[in-house]
Amino acid sequence: MKAWSKHPVIYEINTWVWLRELGLKYQKPVDLATVPEREWDAIAAYGFDAVWFMGVWERSPAGIAISMRNKGLIEDFRRALPDFSAEDNVGSPYCVRRYVVDQRLGGPKGLAAARKALAQRGIRLILDFVPNHVAPDHPWVIEHPEYFVQGNADDARNDPASFIEAGGKVFACGRDPFFPAWPDVLQLNTFQPGLRQAVIETVSEIAGQCDGVRCDMAMLLLNNIFERTWGARAGAKPTSDFWTTVIRAVRKKHREFKFIAEAYWDLEWELQQQGFDHCYDKKLYDRMEHGDGSSVREHLLADPSYQQGMVRFIENHDEPRAATVFPDGKGRAAAVATLTLMGVKLLHEGQFEGRRVRLPVFLARRPAEQADPDLTAFYQKLLKAVDRDIFRNGAWRLCEQSGWPDNQSCRNILAWCWAKDNERCLIVVNFSGSASQGMVRVPLDDLRGRTLQLQDAMTSDVYERRGDDMYGTGMYVDLPPWGFHFFSWSQV
Repeated sequence: MKAWSKHPVIYEINTWVWLRELGLKYQKPVDLATVPEREWDAIAAYGFDAVWFMGVWERSPAGIAISMRNKGLIEDFRRALPDFSAEDNVGSPYCVRRYVVDQRLGGPKGLAAARKALAQRGIRLILDFVPNHVAPDHPWVIEHPEYFVQGNADDARNDPASFIEAGGKVFACGRDPFFPAWPDVLQLNTFQPGLRQAVIETVSEIAGQCDGVRCDMAMLLLNNIFERTWGARAGAKPTSDFWTTVIRAVRKKHREFKFIAEAYWDLEWELQQQGFDHCYDKKLYDRMEHGDGSSVREHLLADPSYQQGMVRFIENHDEPRAATVFPDGKGRAAAVATLTLMGVKLLHEGQFEGRRVRLPVFLARRPAEQADPDLTAFYQKLLKAVDRDIFRNGAWRLCEQSGWPDNQSCRNILAWCWAKDNERCLIVVNFSGSASQGMVRVPLDDLRGRTLQLQDAMTSDVYERRGDDMYGTGMYVDLPPWGFHFFSWSQV
């Protein structure tokens, strides 16, 4: 297997749902060990660097029972799946009973077979790790109660939504400090030395089965955040941070193993400094959803070392489907932008077909939806266009744009270029619902003194332009609402 790319493309698959639908397609049970070769070939045809199999670990019967008593969750299930029945609820993949691949998905041998099939096609494997909490029937509850944040009988009596009794002790439920506690999970105490060692051993075992982990709600485990959330219940704050300790220990044996953080609250840089390779870029997502081209461009002025460590996306299992948030042309413009930026590019199974229903992660079944063949064809062409080494390992630079006193629509325009060896690419996106014009200056010295044939990878149109103009005053662009150019040329 070749080394990781600097800017890899990762494809998230809801493993349980995907295997169930393959079973219906082939009219026989399908698990990770028996996925037909043609399905692996279909995934490989998109040019992904890695696949993230979301939700492979053993789920919790206790967690399922708790979720079935939660009226809000049941309503959410029925919104997504109007004919929902109890059998559809296989439990939350983030309520882990054991870090062992669920036998119903093929068990550890099935995962090994799937990893081998992906590796044969040059694709790496990402799995989940949930550092903040575990299921109430996890073995540690009985074997190592000291690993958890605990309460007392008064806590359980006065705040039953946040504290539950298990194994003769009272445990705090897992939580994000800005929201009510999660009722189906117990809070781990990351200040506890034994727990830290147990986590190192757990992640090391996971690292023997895949090439990287996506760490759920990673910022909750930062020492300062954990101390503010749990106070005296957590005990004395360690001198070393949780992630620094864990990542360094795991990397002693697994040097190329990737750590990817689900992260919010502007803590991405701190997590990168503690060893994470990549962190969710939720700020970019929010600016694309609610902001304009100027706000997106402002975000892209950040230091390149920070940007290389970000995960760009317009959809994942936590967010609404892109087809609902970024409809029509906006979705295509956002896709072109995110797939041509620095850092990891994350895509979600169903995104290409234009699925609109965000499925709760508890469910093994999703509703049938009509696929959008035009959108699928668009993604196929776009992914083919970015499946080149220039976008995986090249140098990225933001371009300047300018307009005129009576026309400032240039502020809607996003533009950047890539360079590697003799290849050059220029991406220009009108991130607005109105036509926009401007001059785009391309900061590549080797443009000067040349006449270039620019080919648009998305339309096959060819434009002849003077390099001196592109480097100097800029190249004139006139784009329709949500329009874009995807130019390539060679420096021969």
